[in-house]
Amino acid sequence: MTAVVCGGLAAAVGIRPELAAWLLAVPLGVVLAGVDRQVHRLPDVLTLPLAAGTVLLLGAASLIPGAAGSWSHALLGGLALGGGYLVLFLLHPSGMGFGDVKLAAGLGCALGWYGWWPLLQGALAGMLLASCYGNALRVTRRLPRGASIPLGPFLIAGAWAGVLAGALRAKG
Repeated sequence: MTAVVCGGLAAAVGIRPELAAWLLAVPLGVVLAGVDRQVHRLPDVLTLPLAAGTVLLLGAASLIPGAAGSWSHALLGGLALGGGYLVLFLLHPSGMGFGDVKLAAGLGCALGWYGWWPLLQGALAGMLLASCYGNALRVTRRLPRGASIPLGPFLIAGAWAGVLAGALRAKG
């Protein structure tokens, strides 16, 4: 899975400075998705390095000529998505864990790099994927009423789609 995601991003991004950030973030994202799927937790030991690493690597990438994104947009994206998920968490704490909020901050940085449109695409794609999956499980009666699904894998998949769309748009 990691190789497929990295290959897709490499093809979409091309030889640009931000590719290094994506190739280092993807394996961590795949591990986070697997952990959340198995134990319904997004541990700080994984979410915080993803967020901090994304900020630092994109900051470095922004200093290199040829970067297609904006570090200030990345920072604002992290604040916007992380803040949005914080509000959702505070309004309905049983609906998601605080690990999802921390994950959203890091993913928001990645999505914000290419601008507001990829941020919106990635955030909505993740929620749409989670909603479709949860509803399919409910319809087939494989998810009891009141039970929850791990949100992290869907947030990560949506972020990958948003970054991919942003990279393709920046390339063309």
